[in-house]
Amino acid sequence: MRRLVSETTLTPRQLILPLFVSEAAEAAGAPRPIASMPGVVQHTRDSLRKAAVEAVRAGVGGLMVFGVPSTRDAIGSGGTDERGVLNVALRDLRAELGDDTVLMADTCLDEFTDHGHCGVLDERGRVDNDATLERYARMALAQAEAGAHLLGPSGMMDGQVGVIRRALDDADYADVGILAYSAKYASAFYGPFREAVDSQLTGDRKTYQQDPANAREALREIELDVAEGADMVMVKPALAYLDVVRAAAEASPVPVAAYNISGEYAMVEAAAANGWVDRRGTVLEVLTSIRRAGADLILTYWAAEAATWL
Repeated sequence: MRRLVSETTLTPRQLILPLFVSEAAEAAGAPRPIASMPGVVQHTRDSLRKAAVEAVRAGVGGLMVFGVPSTRDAIGSGGTDERGVLNVALRDLRAELGDDTVLMADTCLDEFTDHGHCGVLDERGRVDNDATLERYARMALAQAEAGAHLLGPSGMMDGQVGVIRRALDDADYADVGILAYSAKYASAFYGPFREAVDSQLTGDRKTYQQDPANAREALREIELDVAEGADMVMVKPALAYLDVVRAAAEASPVPVAAYNISGEYAMVEAAAANGWVDRRGTVLEVLTSIRRAGADLILTYWAAEAATWL
């Protein structure tokens, strides 16, 4: 009877699994565990394919792929190189899975720059918005060519969605969609992710990511991204911003995603490892809360495992 009258649904198709593929892991011939994210690894090309196939068989709705290069430079050229780790991995997965799932790519420079910022820096060390947009357009085309169905511009540059949409349309990739990270906050919960991608960042990203105190700003960003051609919008992080997820769901004319990020994952895993919480129950309660707040889609490192429970 409880199931009959349950107000909120949580199904595998609503879950998206983030995956990391690493040149260092490939060189070592084995996945590399991420200490702050138990159960999550930097994949080799082979282990990435296997993990992706297992996730799709479990019913997850999509895969979001992040590349971790061994060498970096000031402009993140590895992100646009067709032989770069992310683009090679996208081709691998598209060849393996075809259209059996939605293949997504992180369209951002931070994993590929030697300074760890999401964009190109000017002579004063500040992120140059317009110079960064040029790099994003090239990166988007490389990812579309590699087989991505959906691109995830996550750098929070002004105008990024419009620039990417025009680049895709001009190159006859009109069917490639955009999942815009519209409300990405300068959060303290990103720490484990930065280990996962071997981030080179020192300092913070407060000059281009949102202030955690601001909610109305998120709605303005969503409105701008939709006007520029976003097919879906994102709120990141999820748990500390469920009010923003709710507001976005009420205001957005396109589907809303929320990213259940690395710090949120790590806290639950640490508590479960110490016997302080029931792991399965807590994971499902967390994911249900994000859905209840209004998210149509959830990016979560538990996606494949949770899909087997549902």
